Amino acid sequence: MKRRNILLSAILFPAVMAFAQQYGGMWIPTELNEKEMKDLGMKISAKQIFDPSKPSIKDAVVQFNGGCTAEIISPQGLLLTNHHCGYGQIQKHSTVQNDYLSDGFWAKDMNGELPNPGVTVDFIADIKEVTGEVLAGTQNLDAKAAQDLINKNLETVKAGFKLESWQKVIIKPMYYGNKYYAYIIETYKDIRLVGAPPQSIGKFGSDTDNWVWPRHTGDFSMFRIYAGKDNKPAEYSKDNIPYKPKHFLPISIKDKQENDFTFVFGFPGRTTEYLPAIAVEKVMNETDPAMISVREVALKTLDEKMRVDAATRIKYASKYASVANYWKKWIGEVEGLKKSDAVGKKKKYEQTLISKNAQIKPTIDELNRLYTEQSPYALNKAYYSETVRNAETFTLANNFYNFVQATESEKMDAKTAENFKARLSGIYTDYDAVLDAKVTAKLLALYVNKTPKEFLPAGFEQYKDENQNLKTIEDLSKNSVITGRGSLNGANTYSDINKVFADQKVLVQNLKNDPLMKLFGSLRETYMNTTDAKFTALQDQIDVLQKKFMAQQMETDKDRKFFPDANSTLRVTYGQVKGSNPRDAVSYGYQTHVAGIMEKYVPGDYEFDVPKKLIQLYNTKDYGIYKDKTGDVPVNFTATNHTTGGNSGSPALDANGNLIGLNFDRQWEGTMSDINYDPRFSRNIMVDTKYILFVIDKYANAKWLINEMKIVK
Repeated sequence: MKRRNILLSAILFPAVMAFAQQYGGMWIPTELNEKEMKDLGMKISAKQIFDPSKPSIKDAVVQFNGGCTAEIISPQGLLLTNHHCGYGQIQKHSTVQNDYLSDGFWAKDMNGELPNPGVTVDFIADIKEVTGEVLAGTQNLDAKAAQDLINKNLETVKAGFKLESWQKVIIKPMYYGNKYYAYIIETYKDIRLVGAPPQSIGKFGSDTDNWVWPRHTGDFSMFRIYAGKDNKPAEYSKDNIPYKPKHFLPISIKDKQENDFTFVFGFPGRTTEYLPAIAVEKVMNETDPAMISVREVALKTLDEKMRVDAATRIKYASKYASVANYWKKWIGEVEGLKKSDAVGKKKKYEQTLISKNAQIKPTIDELNRLYTEQSPYALNKAYYSETVRNAETFTLANNFYNFVQATESEKMDAKTAENFKARLSGIYTDYDAVLDAKVTAKLLALYVNKTPKEFLPAGFEQYKDENQNLKTIEDLSKNSVITGRGSLNGANTYSDINKVFADQKVLVQNLKNDPLMKLFGSLRETYMNTTDAKFTALQDQIDVLQKKFMAQQMETDKDRKFFPDANSTLRVTYGQVKGSNPRDAVSYGYQTHVAGIMEKYVPGDYEFDVPKKLIQLYNTKDYGIYKDKTGDVPVNFTATNHTTGGNSGSPALDANGNLIGLNFDRQWEGTMSDINYDPRFSRNIMVDTKYILFVIDKYANAKWLINEMKIVK
């Protein structure tokens, strides 16, 4: 019987997926494919998901701190998001003595919740299509004139919205500028840390398991929105009160079954689903591998120090995780693009389009020519950008270089100077000049060895050896204000950046004579002269053609339902709870359990250690109401929702709009879904609400938080 069920599932799988999600989809919530959602099992209406006139699910979904997603889960503004989304805030509250990263943090009551200056959450109050107004008068203009008029129209349209004092409007292009939508946003600024499990739960599996299934990660943290006495946004104040939401999400702890309907509501960051085949080919074979190679060197160098020094581990924890995240994602993306034959599928689709509309052929031919011409500049840009981003000494030098340019061009007012100081102070907070000298030395060698001579400054061949580079950078750093080893008027950038910036003319002169600035300056100037302008000019032409190609696809392919690429705006994606068969003879179930945590347990290991309390709960099977029909607590599950970066922390909801999980990752074999969604491999990974509540209740003994929530049994 068991074998028969497996075979039946395999027979039904392709047909169901071909019907349900051939192209995936990140849908604007005012334009949902409601019929298909209901065909798949949704029991609520589209209006219940998004309704600007009365409370709906969208009132419980926010953008967290400009990047991730979060959701409200109580009538007192309790907020749930990923552990990795709150990681920076947990880190800032951590010290060697109070290591909340390692030990976790749980407020005993609201008085113990910790403020986070600068952290915000954004609500979307309404969405309006404004395409007609924005594109008015542009039909017969060339690209530059059209864009100039669009920019003017955008300001006019924005000014036409009647807003409350706590609201703002942004207008976003969709379909490569073929449509425009306005978003009314309300921003809350008093966000306090309520609870977070230790990273042995919240980051269990760390980099080894990142982007990988099966997962056993409790990737969640909890915050609370505070408001003024009128429930409106307010700056932090002890007098603020917990925000009273228009809607909060009930939390379901019902067992999940394969093929259950689910949808994810959040702010996906960026996808490029409609690129031509040539663009995908360049990403797969050139730019992704280049970026992977740079981050690989940086990560290995940091890891060597972090493993043996606790202070470095804490200082670099968030930074390391950020660098590692997309390094591994790009590796999976390359593999997935190859496995799914993304380029071949794109080429076949292009030929189908041409057979229906001959006018598309010149567009594709010209895109092929432009991408081929741009290729060497795109590759150099990938190496250069990743080198500067990951060698923090160069990151600092780049910021100081911009400061010098702004000062000498008389664009340096007091506000701009303060922004520079704030940005630099943020880097110096978690900067180790000695450690980064090693990173910079190795990345400089990689860049010089990988870059054609015509893209390098004269004489830069001397930097091919990383050991010699280290000696050079150590020597140059001794008197450099950039690294903080040198001083200016008795002050250095580590201890007193305000004194360093006190006399900007003296600082500029010092920077122009700084040996590290000279090294970086020659690298940057050569890059700008040989690569940046040529890459940008070609990209401008590509962008104009991509807009045309997008319009041609939508006009020609009447059988396909199109959704706009993600651009950090509010979206809904939907699918079904499913396992996967990513490789020959490999089959994954859709759910993992606490028993799987113990199977991976490695005492003392920074990735796979398990807290004693969790081990005790496992041994005594003290699971309460959070176990499923197997008798174990479910930890993570997968489904076919089309997600990307920015969907981290997004609520996963059931057919009735109840919270059933917290989105935090994708299955490695399907990370190419940013470019090419393939229903065979594309799976999003979520923390099961049963595990979240189990950790809060049984592990943290924070029952006061459970009592705030509405639990659906």
